[in-house]
Amino acid sequence: MLSSHREKDLCLTELGPAEIAAALGLKPFQGKQIFAWIHRKRVFDFAAMTDLSKALRRDLAERCQPNSFTALDVRESSRGDAKKVLLRLMDGETIESVLLRDRGRTTLCLSTQVGCPLNCTFCATGRAGFVRNLSPGEIVEQALALLGQEEPDGRTPNIVYMGMGEPFLNYDAVKRSIELLMCPAGLGIGARKITVSTVGDLPGIARFANEKWQVRLSISLHAANDSLRSALVPLNTKYPLAALMNSVAHYVTDTGRAVSFEWVLLDGVNDSLENAAELADLVRDLKCSVHLIPYNAVPDSTFRRPSPRRCKAFRDELARSGIRATLRYERGGDIEAACGQLRRRYDLDT
Repeated sequence: MLSSHREKDLCLTELGPAEIAAALGLKPFQGKQIFAWIHRKRVFDFAAMTDLSKALRRDLAERCQPNSFTALDVRESSRGDAKKVLLRLMDGETIESVLLRDRGRTTLCLSTQVGCPLNCTFCATGRAGFVRNLSPGEIVEQALALLGQEEPDGRTPNIVYMGMGEPFLNYDAVKRSIELLMCPAGLGIGARKITVSTVGDLPGIARFANEKWQVRLSISLHAANDSLRSALVPLNTKYPLAALMNSVAHYVTDTGRAVSFEWVLLDGVNDSLENAAELADLVRDLKCSVHLIPYNAVPDSTFRRPSPRRCKAFRDELARSGIRATLRYERGGDIEAACGQLRRRYDLDT
């Protein structure tokens, strides 16, 4: 039987197997069974956890909350290469997450905050303002909701912390969620298949460099001079490029790991050959790669997506300078996959 304290206050999705057992007064193997049902099998109905005794299943249903979300909206792209979910949390707030498919590879894009305090000018999330940080369980549950009952071709998915919010402003919860996603009793995702993206929070980068894991780091850059970057990413006024690039250089040296840079291509703003040359000069001496992302348009935004020709020319200019660069092609444009876009529409409609 479960211990008598208020288990209903426990979020099982943010507890490891041993912690579940300890919190509920169960044997270690029972904690592992419950963890596996929730994380590996994505089952949230205690009655369906058939390798548990009926008495235990009844007690769990009476006293515990297996998850903290309700799916408000699930959208699949017409080509089947993207899925987006809008989740309502226990307090009524909403978050969104995206699943991307590409040549047998599945990538889950997770949010870390309800809204975002950094207000990057091209991002739909920032327009809605900041509400609160997500708990580790609320972060992990996005992955479980996106996967549902599907098995991604027998391979563990990639995880990118590139959804709503700045991960390093919710560092402890992000770290805990990574540990849970890596747990062998659950999804068992390898550290090198997980990437955390920051727009340039220097304390977070320094702390991340000290972690004893191989989780990858990505920097949302978008401009290679302070004037333009401060206009696009207000945090740049606090941590300008010189300080950011010095921090990244120390990260690469201290960890021996490469870093990636994200660059959203905005028509007539940061997509010229001169912009590409400036970017190449900025990152040339680093162990790095650059991911180019054509802007996913938001209806009331003044920003526009560059033409495919300009996007390819930008990539080719980086390649000529010896910079490893990839150009991402659009997925999910027909399901409002721009970060924060679906949540913002829901908020406006309600």
